[in-house]
Amino acid sequence: MSVATDQPVTSVPGTDLPTADVLRRHVQARYDGFLADLAQLVAVDCGSWNAEGVNQVADFCAERLAALDFTVTRMPARADDGRPLGDIVVARRRGDLPDGRRILLLAHMDTVYDDGTAASRPLRIEDGVAHGPGVTDDKGGLLAGVTAAAAISDSGRHPYAELVFLLTPDEEISSDASRPALEQLAAEADYALCLEAARENGDLVWARKGIADLHLTVSGRAAHSGVEPERGANAALAAAHLVVALQGLNGQWPGVTVNVGVVHAGSRTNVVCAEARLELEVRAATIGEMDAALAAVEALAARPVVPGTSVSVHRPAAWPPMAPTDEVAGMLAHAQEIATELGFEVTAVATGGAADANLASAHVPVLDGLGPVGGGDHSPVEWLDLTSVVPRTTLLAALITRLGSG
Repeated sequence: MSVATDQPVTSVPGTDLPTADVLRRHVQARYDGFLADLAQLVAVDCGSWNAEGVNQVADFCAERLAALDFTVTRMPARADDGRPLGDIVVARRRGDLPDGRRILLLAHMDTVYDDGTAASRPLRIEDGVAHGPGVTDDKGGLLAGVTAAAAISDSGRHPYAELVFLLTPDEEISSDASRPALEQLAAEADYALCLEAARENGDLVWARKGIADLHLTVSGRAAHSGVEPERGANAALAAAHLVVALQGLNGQWPGVTVNVGVVHAGSRTNVVCAEARLELEVRAATIGEMDAALAAVEALAARPVVPGTSVSVHRPAAWPPMAPTDEVAGMLAHAQEIATELGFEVTAVATGGAADANLASAHVPVLDGLGPVGGGDHSPVEWLDLTSVVPRTTLLAALITRLGSG
């Protein structure tokens, strides 16, 4: 005679993986701690150039991850001009499956906000929505990663070969100092999950445009503007024509945008302008489109309209496009299956914004937008939907286990 039991299912059938429901219970149990930690982090001024503030966030993360048996290392970072940045934090935890997969989690500790913003806009919660500087970009995502790792640990299983957490101090200023470490860790990983916020409608991100920053210097010839202007070559005029031509590149390729965002020219009204400087960015969905757009910029720079002027082009920073691949589609399929088990649906979109995911995508399949739902990034109205914290962090935890198990 068989005896019925009401024992809950704790493993995915046919595997030793914790079920999404088990992970959800563990995430829910840590929700109050998530809120307390969020208030603590939002109270820290950690703009990219505030090394001390970023390192306060690094201290917090190192402590939390060490308590979860991660081995934590920190590397001092500096910008190209020698200015100190916060530390790069790498945390590693060996799993139970030597033949499993290595999962890389990506989050950043810096924000775009000036010192004093944290005091003027502390964490505020209204109608289930949290507001504050960095609340969604990327403190909410960072905490989701820590909480997901804790929930997996609470389940008593670690079904992966290794879980690696990379926390960068300079994502908002291009991740130049973090790039070597990021690319090395990505090359060692089997999958990468980026903890930027889900889109405002809950979408994940499976593609991002690449970005190239360019500085164009227009050189002319100075002369007295009243006595002998004909001896001059007006760099400001050449720059003005160049701005119009560069903006005219928009629409020539489906996935390309060009924006001249900064223009500097001249010093006095009675001098024919001898030098002007343009700063622009090119964004493209594919490497082919990026190459074509950059070639067009170089061609325009080689043919200045004003006689006697010349243009030099410098590329200080670039991020490759993050394009959807079959492997990324497979990661998305796992995420969608988990979300269905949790009672909601997810889709993925392409976005024009770049992130550390772009740099990783050249080496490893990446799925992004795995933080909670949020929006208003880089603005006084930045927000995080607190009702999304438990389901989205559970999704992240379950995705780590399923990808990690291979």
